[in-house]
Amino acid sequence: MNIKNPIPWLIGLTAFGLSGMGIAYFSYWYQPSKKDITDLTVPVTTSNLNIKIKTNGVVQPVRKINISPREAGRIAKLYVDEGSSVQKGKLIAEMERQAFQAQVNQYRALLWKAKAELQEKRKGYRPEEIAIAQADVRKYTAQVREAQSRLALASQRVKRRQYPTSQGAVSRDDLDAVLNEEKSARDNLQQAKFSLISAQQQLKKLLSGYQTEEITKAGAEVAQATAQLQFYENQLENTFIRAPFAGLITRRFAQAGDFVTPNTSVSTNEGGTSASIAELSSGLEIEAKVPEVNMAQIQKNQPVEIRLDAFPDQVFQGKVRLIAPRGVKEENVTFMRVKIALATGQDKLKVGLNVKLTFLVNDIRNALVIPSAAVVSGKGGQVGVLLPDKDNQAKFHPVQVGITSGDKTQILDGLSEGERVFIQPPANQLIDGIDRITGS
Repeated sequence: MNIKNPIPWLIGLTAFGLSGMGIAYFSYWYQPSKKDITDLTVPVTTSNLNIKIKTNGVVQPVRKINISPREAGRIAKLYVDEGSSVQKGKLIAEMERQAFQAQVNQYRALLWKAKAELQEKRKGYRPEEIAIAQADVRKYTAQVREAQSRLALASQRVKRRQYPTSQGAVSRDDLDAVLNEEKSARDNLQQAKFSLISAQQQLKKLLSGYQTEEITKAGAEVAQATAQLQFYENQLENTFIRAPFAGLITRRFAQAGDFVTPNTSVSTNEGGTSASIAELSSGLEIEAKVPEVNMAQIQKNQPVEIRLDAFPDQVFQGKVRLIAPRGVKEENVTFMRVKIALATGQDKLKVGLNVKLTFLVNDIRNALVIPSAAVVSGKGGQVGVLLPDKDNQAKFHPVQVGITSGDKTQILDGLSEGERVFIQPPANQLIDGIDRITGS
């Protein structure tokens, strides 16, 4: 193709080329620079983690119980006050016991009587009783013989009167008189025989001794009286209130003259009242609630440092005595109860004091760590960090964390040494996938 006038074309091509060169020059010299994030990020490093798990605890007694009577009643005497030190078995108080004492006296007398009767039956009848029975037999035998003689004489008189009376030589009245004498003699003989039989039976009984059934019955009465006496003696002994174990009277709920009732529950409310006599405590220990996330680091016999505001310059020592087998949930956080036995400080710590605890754990060497302030939570509670992208903008990156010690958190997976993480996100940037930032 022939171009008649090439000048306009050359001018156009030159203008287009100059425009392209200008755009390229502008793009090269005026592109936006990356933000400086040096002050907003820190590198991932390795460090030896000195693990110390810190939490709070409360001083409490190893044993604690409310001392109460076995039966409801009124206190006659009280021998302790708050702060009193008692040994096992020491008399704490005496209850009114007049009714129990009277019942004990009554059943002691009944037991004595039952024992005496049993002893008598086991020994058999006394010789004096046998001698009296033998004399009765002789006496009634003589009476029978005398009655028999009188009856025989009266019968003869009747015979002598019957024929003359039938012949009219003797009046009917004389015959009736001797007939009455005969009847009276016969009645006397029957009475004498009955008395003789009774005396003979009594003598036979005395000579034979008591029957086995009678001795057994007497023994049962002794056993019954013994049981009844023991019951009321126990009731009487229960009016003496004694310390079940050695310890310290930490609270006193009553005084002499007050009415108290059986109650074995421990007292938890310092301002509360109780129908018991006193609160007895023994030994001191500390109870702490450790979050479940730290439970893997808590072991039995693990050393613990104990601090409290009352003694700011002293550190008391203890060790883990017990880890409760069941957790407790408070405000959607699960805790495990841990009991700490005291090695020092028993003479200074008091029940109810708040303490600060440090559980000493073995160090982790060459652990991959970042500042705890760099750890964030994403949607759904996913744990992660904020990493800079190619434009130094923050983006969420999930990681697996381990132990937190002081201001450092161990990284188990997701980061490498030397990588930089945000400890503070860039201002005015909305970060996708972030709900909140923890520790910032």
